[in-house]
Amino acid sequence: MFVLRWWQKQILWKRVLLGLLAGLVVGLAMHFGLPTTRADQLASTWAKPWGDGFVRLIQMMIVPLITTSLVAGITAMGHPKKLGSLGLRTLAMYMVTTFFAVWLGLLTGSILRPGQGVNYQVASEKDQAELKQKLKLGEEAGTAVERILKIIPTNPVDSMAKGDVLPIIFFALLLGMAILLTGEAGLPLKNLFDSAAEVVMRMTLIVMELAPLGVFALMTWVMASKGLSVLTNLLWLAISLYAACLIQIALVYGLVIIKLLARLPVLPFFRGTVDALSLAYSSSSSNATLPVTISCAEKNLGIEKSVAGSVLPLGATINMDGTSIYLGLIALFAAQAVGIELTWGQYVNVAITATLVSVGVAGIPSASLLLAATVLSIVGISQEQALLIIAFILPFDRLLDMMRTLTNVTGDLACACALAKWEGAMDESVYRSRVDV
Repeated sequence: MFVLRWWQKQILWKRVLLGLLAGLVVGLAMHFGLPTTRADQLASTWAKPWGDGFVRLIQMMIVPLITTSLVAGITAMGHPKKLGSLGLRTLAMYMVTTFFAVWLGLLTGSILRPGQGVNYQVASEKDQAELKQKLKLGEEAGTAVERILKIIPTNPVDSMAKGDVLPIIFFALLLGMAILLTGEAGLPLKNLFDSAAEVVMRMTLIVMELAPLGVFALMTWVMASKGLSVLTNLLWLAISLYAACLIQIALVYGLVIIKLLARLPVLPFFRGTVDALSLAYSSSSSNATLPVTISCAEKNLGIEKSVAGSVLPLGATINMDGTSIYLGLIALFAAQAVGIELTWGQYVNVAITATLVSVGVAGIPSASLLLAATVLSIVGISQEQALLIIAFILPFDRLLDMMRTLTNVTGDLACACALAKWEGAMDESVYRSRVDV
């Protein structure tokens, strides 16, 4: 009884963090204390369904949250010109951080040389077959031009039913602008979306009370199934990725964006985003984390819904700094494994290609695998070699993907803080109150 009362008194981010750590300990204990098959079976039967159930609850909130918060956020601006100014700043900041992230991945890969001496040809036939199937499914996404055209929905309701984020964002942006331009006649619809946004946010907070359990279950499953095998099979690739992502988070987001550009203290930012970052790390999905990301931005960081509701849904779709770091690293990893020395021209080509193809990655099935295959062709890796290399990484990609997603979400929130500060759309008293938490 005492433990239950103590648990209820803890603020959410502490409970989420405790759930993550507990899942880490329990999962590793199962992995090393039981036969591999038994540990995987127990984790898949008893832990994974709870985690999947929590993720489904979060995914349930994505479409209503994006639609209501984006429309309400745009109408809260009061004038379409503000949307244009905010939109240009948002896209510029996202592209700059993404381009820097690619170079950071390339630099880290050049220093640590994760692919040196790696025998990538040991990838199993099962993993190769699985990868081929994923690549085949990904080809259905079409060419770059076709993917851009798919941003415009032919049927917004169908896009909402399928959960296609970019078409939903496009439709919500257009609807919000139309309500603003309509003036007084559009006020009833504006009020409806304002009310709906508040109700959906309240639903998100209710679902988030289950976050500690969901994070615990997901971490238990991942650790029990995979353990720390990534550290023995892909030691330097894992170290390189985690090091590069931590540098991006600490220096680019913490020091440059939060401290220098936004002129805000760094510690409240990280304390206010723990809920979202914990879920991002355990779920490996920026979209699934989006409802919690918006909630943290508004409730913990003091960002007004006019910015949080428009900047963050866009960031979850196009701002993929963690993926960009990964692509740069994979290019170096593959080149080193095959024995190719890259020229400066190839470095530049990789940076530009990775920056461009990472935009909209969330809408592409098996996105990281597809993007990796695209970038490897830039450095002279044959299609057969690329398949073997990616299949070699595939079994361990979950632990790598967790860090990539955490970096993506941190970047979204850091950019949102800076943009809110510049737009005068931040309650700094709420933000700075996190110092004492």
